[in-house]
Order: sequence, then C-alpha cells, then structure tokens
Amino acid sequence: MLQFKKLRATAIAGLIACIPFMMAATIGSHKADKYKKKKYVIIGYVGGYHGLIDTSLVDPSKLTHINYAFVNIKNNRAWLQTPKTDTANFRYLNSLKKKNPDLKILISIGGWGWSGNFSDAVLTDTAREAFAASAVDIVRKYDLDGVDIDWEYPNDIGAGNVFRKEDKQNYTLMFEALRRDLNTVQKEKGRKMFLTTAVGGFKRFLKNTEMGKVARSLDYVSLMSYDYFQDSLGIAVHHTNLYASKKYFNRDDADQAVHAFEAEGVPANKLVMGVAFYGRSARVTDSTNHGLGMKRTDRMPAGGYTYIKDSLTNRNGFKYYRDEDAKAPILFNPNTMQFISYDDEWSVKNKCDYVKKYGLAGVMFWEYIEDRKEYLLKEINKDL
Repeated sequence: MLQFKKLRATAIAGLIACIPFMMAATIGSHKADKYKKKKYVIIGYVGGYHGLIDTSLVDPSKLTHINYAFVNIKNNRAWLQTPKTDTANFRYLNSLKKKNPDLKILISIGGWGWSGNFSDAVLTDTAREAFAASAVDIVRKYDLDGVDIDWEYPNDIGAGNVFRKEDKQNYTLMFEALRRDLNTVQKEKGRKMFLTTAVGGFKRFLKNTEMGKVARSLDYVSLMSYDYFQDSLGIAVHHTNLYASKKYFNRDDADQAVHAFEAEGVPANKLVMGVAFYGRSARVTDSTNHGLGMKRTDRMPAGGYTYIKDSLTNRNGFKYYRDEDAKAPILFNPNTMQFISYDDEWSVKNKCDYVKKYGLAGVMFWEYIEDRKEYLLKEINKDL
C-alpha cells in the first residue's frame, strides 16, 4: 500500500508538471487558429456557349467555384441550349474534382443574352416553383453543386428583355424557391448546395431589387464591377475601376457598389469582387489624359488580357499608364487615338487587398478563356 501511494504521488506530481506545457500547447493552437489564413472564394466563369471546353484550359487548383455559362430559359424552364455539348462539359468539369476535391461546379442561368425570359418564368407562384425545380433538376441529374443566377436585369431593360415592376419582389421569391429545392438536394446528397448570383455593380440595380432580403437565400453575391461604359456621357472611361477617377465625372466604381450593397443589407462576407479578364476600347477625339474622360467616337475591340499583355502593353504604339486614384490601368495609342481600359496584375492586387481589408468573400472573374496564360488568375492566387 505504501508503495502504491508513492507511485500515485509520483504520477500526480508528473501530471502537475505537465500542466504548463499542456496550457502552452493549447494557447499555441489558439494562436495558430487566429492567424490561420482565411479561405477566400475564387469564382471563375467558364463559357460553355463557346462549345466544348478546351480540356487544357482550366486549372482546378486555382479555383474554388466554377460557374458554367450559360443555361438558357425556354417555356419558363431552365433549359440546356446544346444538351450534347453541355453534358460533355459537365463531365469534364466534374472530372476536375479529382485534382481539387473541394472544387464546386454551378450552372449559371441567364447572362446578357439569355435573360429575356426571366420575368415570365418567375411571374407567379406556380411558375417560380416550376422554374426552380427545373434548374435544380439539372444540378441533381449531372451531380453538380448549385445554381448561379445572372439576371440582367430584373425590373430593368437588358438586351431587349421583358421586364415589369413585379420583378422586384419576384426576384426575391425566385431565390427563396431555389433555396428550398437546393436544400432538398443537399439532404439527398449529404453535401452543401450553393446558391449565388451575379448582380449589376451599380446603384440602379438596388432600386429594382430587394437585395437585403435576397441575400438571406444566397451564399455569395458577385458584383459585376465591370462594363462601366457610361454610354450616356459619350466619353472614354475605366470599365472596371476600383475607385472613382478624378479625371472625369464618375458614376460607377467597385468601391461605391460594395458600400451601396452593404447599406441595403448584404453582408460583406457574402459580397464577391468582380474582375474583368478582358478589355474595353474606344477611339477618342482628344489625347488629353491619354484619352481618359475624352469624347468617344466609337467602340473598338480590345481582346482578352493575355492578348493585351503580350501584344499591346508598351507595344504597337500603345503606352501604359495608371490612374492612381481609380487604381485602374489604361493603354493609349496617340497615333490611332485608341484608348483601352482593363484589369492587370496591379489593379487585381489592389482589388484583392480591398477584399481582405473590408472582409469580402473573395473574387469572381469573367471569363476564363480571356486570359489563357492565367496572368491574372495567378495574381489572384498570390494575393488571396
């Protein structure tokens, strides 16, 4: 018995001696958790409307989500425009999960050219339920991970769309119906089903929707903080600027969009910053400010970023400039008077820094094929 008491005393003493080390380990693990790098989303649109996806194109290790563009709407139902091509593309995209098991594949319904039937498809309770069911059936059938809605635009004209004032509320109800059906699939498959949307990165979009209510159904709200044409002004402007420029009257920019959506009730951790993988170009009448803010005579093709970087930046008569206020680059050719606005590595870094500073969910880009060499995607991965 005496020997047992001695052994027990020794064991207790040893345990007491270990307590500081156990506490230190626990504190250390908490510190590690605190400083663990946050996981940001990187959402890339991949265009199935081009045809079969180039199987050498997509690097799944650099993405968290792929939005497959696009699924059309026909007879008020989500509809595969080219079933043979679309299903082959779904098989290919799902195969990328072998390299990145965490990759999520979503169908994106609508887009600029295929938003014309949204208003009719969600006009009544019955129509909304049927539309939601048809969209989620595609997700279920092809073992995908959710639905992205790119309605351009509810209660507003897009590419000659049908639109009506009822769109404002029906937009909200559409997402609620989609969320209910996706929750059913989530239970069936035992994994999360995502519901996201791409939205106009301007205040007018907020007047025509109930984004605070809509956000409750959504995982992410991707700001299309690009295509800032300002056609009504008839001048050359940045098409994907982070902040307002001081070189011209600025109507739209990404920062303004972020704060406007937050003010309407969309949480910062659901907002996704848009990045343009392509440029916008115009011919101008005045070389002042390298064409920025000058009268525009017509629009011109600019191409994707790989082309812009490899063939135009400080080449073929073009010179590179930065608008430090807007955090946006431009190219200008004084001989042809051609002006180009776009995102480059510098502007993307600024956007990624903004995402981290303001606690946004991550970034989204349109679209993968425009930067085949992945210059911008590599920058995003480096920064986030």
